[in-house]
Amino acid sequence: MQLKRISFSSRAVVADPFSWAYELEDYGYTGWEIVQEGSQCLDSRTLQKVRNIYETTNLELTLHLPFSDMNLAGLNPCIRGEVLRQMKHYLSLASDFVNLAVVHPGYLSPYGAQIPQKACQTNLESLRELCEFAADFGILIAVENMPAYPKIFGKYPDEIFEMLEAIGSYNVGFTFDVGHANTVGLIDDFLGQLGARISHVHIHDNRGERDEHLPLGEGTVDWASVFEKLSDYKGIFVNEMGSIEEGIKSLEFLKKL
Repeated sequence: MQLKRISFSSRAVVADPFSWAYELEDYGYTGWEIVQEGSQCLDSRTLQKVRNIYETTNLELTLHLPFSDMNLAGLNPCIRGEVLRQMKHYLSLASDFVNLAVVHPGYLSPYGAQIPQKACQTNLESLRELCEFAADFGILIAVENMPAYPKIFGKYPDEIFEMLEAIGSYNVGFTFDVGHANTVGLIDDFLGQLGARISHVHIHDNRGERDEHLPLGEGTVDWASVFEKLSDYKGIFVNEMGSIEEGIKSLEFLKKL
């Protein structure tokens, strides 16, 4: 199998990603999803490096908004305000290069767990605010389904569907993370209920219990079935790996599929 639009992404990379990005096309990748974590974060120093990659390669760039220490459902207004400020900052910096940004829903803090409905509403309000901000740049905000972690929003198909409906923005989309769906045993349910709403796809493997981000074919995901059910999907498949070497393994698996 040869996917026409396949990107590489790795949050594990702490070395200079602006050098190895130039190698991606040589391996068969057509894009790069830049994760706003660690050395990949856009700032005044790295922005020109991304611009050079954008202008001198054919890579299609997308953005993954930060998630470490970020809670869109947080009930401390000052801290939540800072989370939104940082996310908006990265959207602004990337606006010349990307038209889609992935975001994780929020989660229940110890306080939020006492009043989960308030936390849920805060999560929706935060996502709406991001959608409104990103719309001015022509960037789609694609909410991602989450793995089997406790107290996090967005693990189940019904929950994601209700979230998208409640956000109610023309500028909200859905990032279907196959590996995350496998940890809750609901890949087929997601595809059946939300297949028509998928804007973006993340691919990685696991054994159905933890979010391991294994190369494709090293876990329990039935990839032949997944790709068959996604045959009408025309968007990007983002291979989320721990290293370039694992990314190459996944491409080799796809070629044999």
